[in-house]
This record gives sequence, C-alpha cells and structure tokens, in this order.
Amino acid sequence: MAQESLSAGPASYQKRKFFWKPRPKPKGYWKRNFPFFLLHVSVLSAVFTGISWPVVVFTLLAFWARVFFITGFYHRYFSHRSFKTSRPFQFVMGLLGTISMQKGPLWWAGHHRHHHSHSDDESDVHSPRKGGFWWAQVGWLTEDDRNDTRWDRVKDLSQFRELRWLENAYPLGALFYAAFVIGFGFWFEYAFPGSGATAAQFFVFGFVWCTVALMHTTYMINSGSHMWGSQRFKTDDDSRNNLFLALLTLGEGWHNNHHRYPGAERNGFYWYEIDITHYLLTMLSWTRLIWDLREPPERVLAEGSQ
Repeated sequence: MAQESLSAGPASYQKRKFFWKPRPKPKGYWKRNFPFFLLHVSVLSAVFTGISWPVVVFTLLAFWARVFFITGFYHRYFSHRSFKTSRPFQFVMGLLGTISMQKGPLWWAGHHRHHHSHSDDESDVHSPRKGGFWWAQVGWLTEDDRNDTRWDRVKDLSQFRELRWLENAYPLGALFYAAFVIGFGFWFEYAFPGSGATAAQFFVFGFVWCTVALMHTTYMINSGSHMWGSQRFKTDDDSRNNLFLALLTLGEGWHNNHHRYPGAERNGFYWYEIDITHYLLTMLSWTRLIWDLREPPERVLAEGSQ
C-alpha cells in the first residue's frame, strides 16, 4: 500500500514555542509510570560499578542493533509495510523489536500510523505543538490511554495470531535481553578476569544505559524532527530534515522526506543523505529474507530537487 504524505495539520493549530507545558497529573500517574522513572534513576548506579572498555564496546553494539530493530522493523516494516517478507520472518522481526523495549509491534505501528494521519494537528498525541519538546519526547507516553493498542489502525497486521500473541507477550523481550546481558556479563567477567569488566557493569551500561539512550534517541524523531532542521518538501506539518538526527537514528532524521512519502523504504531520498537503516535493509534483501523494497517515485524526487 503505497503511501503519500498523510499529514493533515491545519494552519489554525498554532505552533507553541515552549520546552515544557505543565500538565495536571491524573490519579495513579506516579504508580503507573514507576518502572519508567526507576529505569531512568537507575543510570546513577554507574557511580558504583565503574566502566571498562569491553563494556563500552558491548553497549554501543547493543545500542545500534536495538535502534535498527526499531527503525528497520517496527517503523519501516510494521508501520509502513515498505518492503515484503515471509510470515515467519515477519514474526522474527517483531520478536527482535520487543528487545528494544518499546512495547509490541502492533502498538508501535498503530500509534505511528495515527501520527501520520494527524501529524501536528490536535489529534497528534506527541506533537511538540501540543505540549512542547518534553511532551513530544516522553510526556505523552506517561498518559494512561497511551498503553492501548490502536487496533483499528493495524487490521492488516492483527490478522496474524502470532503477532497478536506477541502484542501481549512483548515484556518477554525485555526479560530475555536482560537475562542475556547478565549471563554474558558473568561469562565475560570470568573468562577475561584481567579486562576489568564485571557483570554489574554489563547490566548497568548494556541494559540500563543502553535502554535509556535508545528510548531518547528514537523519541527525538517525535520531538526534534518536528522542531529543528530544514523542509525540502511542503507538507502540512512541522516535519524537518536533520543531519545530526539522521546519523544518530540510522537515517530516521530525514523526516521531512519521510512525511512527503511515508511508503518509501528509505528516508534518505538522495545519494548524499546517509540512511544506514536503508543500507542494512538492502543487505538483508540480498539474503532474500526481505524483498521488494519500495522506492520513492521519480515525481517525488524531482519535486524535492527543485
């Protein structure tokens, strides 16, 4: 299903230029979001564990892998169906995405599709216009109804019973990743005692720091890519192209391109726009696990070259 720009932000919805707009906290807010806040506070435990170079390398590799699971799988496949795959590998992509701890693939795709249908209008739940940068970054996620999957937006995906199961079982991805990091950390500590690396370091940095960094990196597309950068295409929203965010998010920062033609597999429409997610998906297509990577139409490319 080829997708043109689906943005529909009306001009009457004025952009609000503030970093944060205080909002009343509903009953049960702190209890419901306690795990989210605890994860962030836990980064301070690094003061007690220290860090070593093996842990730095592991954390960076894990970070980029988990970013790709979001950008390549949750976003470009589940949200936009910008390439094709088999039913078994579709499940594998969803399973790997849960390791990134951003809920299930249907939740992610449903909310993202809603965003494209209402980009930067009153119904866009994570627009910076609604409550400033911090609201778009993480504030919207703390609202009670944000935990609900938008089933009406993912009817094409919800027909697969294994994806419906994964939608309920997504916490297993976080548990598996945590167990893997701890297990690998203990093995590395005893296999290489002179490295200075400990299992505690692997957990604090490879799990806690990695997850917090992953969250805020991908969430920057909701906030920063609708606030800072250039607009090659005229869209009815605030989407921007931002080189820094494109490098940080493996190509997602070419966000104005993406909002012009969301159905394209690549966000970097031109050769000089670095899109690492596109490069990795292209290499994955060589294995025939995925195929039919959708290109932006020539008319769109010509429009952007004017």
